[in-house]
Amino acid sequence: MRTLNILTRAFALAALPLAAAAQQATTLSQVLDKIVAQEQVEMQSLRQYSPLVETYIQNLRPDKHLGSVPNGDKYFLGRAELAKGVELEPLTRGSGTKHNKIFGGLGSFFSTEFLPEGFLQMIYLDMYGFDRQHYNFEYVRREFLGEVRCLVFDVDPVRKNDKGRFVGRIWVEDQDYHIVRFNGAYGGSSMISNYFNFDSWRTNAGKNQWLPAFIYSQEGDAQDPQTKKLGFKPFRAQTRLWGYDLGHAREEQELSKVLVEGPVKDEAEGANDYSPVQAERSWDRQAENNVMDSMEQLGLMALYGEVDKVLEAVVNNLEVTNGLDIQPEVRCRVLMISTLESFTIGHTIVLSRGLVDVLPDEASLAAILAHELGHVVLGHRMDSQFAFLSRVRFDEKETFRHFGFARTPEEEQAANQKGIELLMKSPYKDQSGTARLFLQALKERSKAIPNLISPHLGNRVQASWTVLSAVFSGQTSDEKPAANIIAALPLGGRIKIEPWNDHLQMLKSTPVGAVAESEKMQFEVTPFVLYLTRQGAHSLTEVPDAISARSDPDTKP
Repeated sequence: MRTLNILTRAFALAALPLAAAAQQATTLSQVLDKIVAQEQVEMQSLRQYSPLVETYIQNLRPDKHLGSVPNGDKYFLGRAELAKGVELEPLTRGSGTKHNKIFGGLGSFFSTEFLPEGFLQMIYLDMYGFDRQHYNFEYVRREFLGEVRCLVFDVDPVRKNDKGRFVGRIWVEDQDYHIVRFNGAYGGSSMISNYFNFDSWRTNAGKNQWLPAFIYSQEGDAQDPQTKKLGFKPFRAQTRLWGYDLGHAREEQELSKVLVEGPVKDEAEGANDYSPVQAERSWDRQAENNVMDSMEQLGLMALYGEVDKVLEAVVNNLEVTNGLDIQPEVRCRVLMISTLESFTIGHTIVLSRGLVDVLPDEASLAAILAHELGHVVLGHRMDSQFAFLSRVRFDEKETFRHFGFARTPEEEQAANQKGIELLMKSPYKDQSGTARLFLQALKERSKAIPNLISPHLGNRVQASWTVLSAVFSGQTSDEKPAANIIAALPLGGRIKIEPWNDHLQMLKSTPVGAVAESEKMQFEVTPFVLYLTRQGAHSLTEVPDAISARSDPDTKP
């Protein structure tokens, strides 16, 4: 019998005496009951959240040398209304309307029409009810996902033809029995309506919370003749969710700071008044701060942290070697979205997470930052009316219409020239190799990834191409680039997102050694493989002996 085989495998892995099988049978049943109950609680608890949801899709075409490469792309950014199921409110202009159904997970093989809600649905294992009456479970093994030990089960619907039922594998953390990953597809696809394959991950936010964070989905393979025969375009897609704790993360960060007051000064001595120039600078800084605060509250700007400090270190190198003393000081911030863009807001340089992700090295990063620093040095100002708080109070749907930091062609040209000067006196002037390759790769791929390089708030990154071209023109080298040189990284190549509090961290991955040509994946969508950790204390439940004996050997992927 199927059930008997499942239990036998579980007992064998747990190294328990076979004589205890009858006694432990109900214990395994309790484990499954706990998993089902926890998933139902999970679905209910998600109704309180309205995270930001970003989906980026790349169609693929076969390539003789690289295997497959992007061949057109689509982009969606919106806010989920999980209290209403899988409803989404689009934030970007021209997407998500009934006339422009370009995203999502439920569509037709042949029209490649996507709906945003289709990808959002993939945060749920089963929207129609995940329980033991509708699913069969088969225990596979125990496995670590990062630091989190998991029980792995294969699940199948009892009725094979039930539409929308999940078919695949689940990973269940073995303390509170949250499902932290599920890989498979919804059943019931047809040639008219199709459910795509996906791999959905949840991350721990503390307090016994595991929240949907990353989804990788794929359909077809550019190298597979069967895909071409069926007549639909193969694609890969990444969906990211963040901003679960909007409005509270920064408060906690500020309140946790330890502040030490300095000695009291005699206010009667010295100059304490602001001159008109100082007042003007202070007013502009206030406008910057209002914009930053507003974008943080919307979930579009990451909280200040580790990545910003890395960018500021490069800017500092440019300033020091050029003898600059800029007041107020230049700050750097990171936009949370994947599209490649950079711009300045007064004395604040903003780079998108996607742009930082794909830059191959510090010299290429310096070229982008030098262009933006050129705007700051030349005094290209922002709209100072943002210093009035009322100017940053608006409906969220109007964000990308209300905010706009693109520069005029004249300002861009002037910043290009100033950026050239800054780079030529910087420590990066002789490190042109990978920066040239990045420029070349971006030019070659630009027609295939138009949505990725289309900015929402600033100018296209191509504005910095002139800087790179001018600095590196004539700096040719007879040496061929090393075989393992990567001109541009795939999306997600540098930055790790904490979906709960919008913190960003630099990835700390081990070197992979020699990289095959097909593994370079410039600007491409790739699968997610997360190193899961636990945040904060948990209310641990008793672990049934049938599966979680501590003496068992554990499996790491």
